[in-house]
Amino acid sequence: MTTLEIKGDWNIIKGNLKQKWAKLTDDDLQLIEGQQDELFGRIQKRTGESREAVEAAVNECRAALSQ
Repeated sequence: MTTLEIKGDWNIIKGNLKQKWAKLTDDDLQLIEGQQDELFGRIQKRTGESREAVEAAVNECRAALSQ
């Protein structure tokens, strides 16, 4: 998944992730171009989830938007 792939639907994905993990803040989910790894790391730190779980959640949100 590239930064460009998630940027298009980012506001919707952000909302879905905040619903899934209420501990996340807008600051946690601020997408900084070229720093996707930092974003996933920040979500991991805040939620205690594995990187794989975070990536799966983002992919799940993206897939739901495609339907």
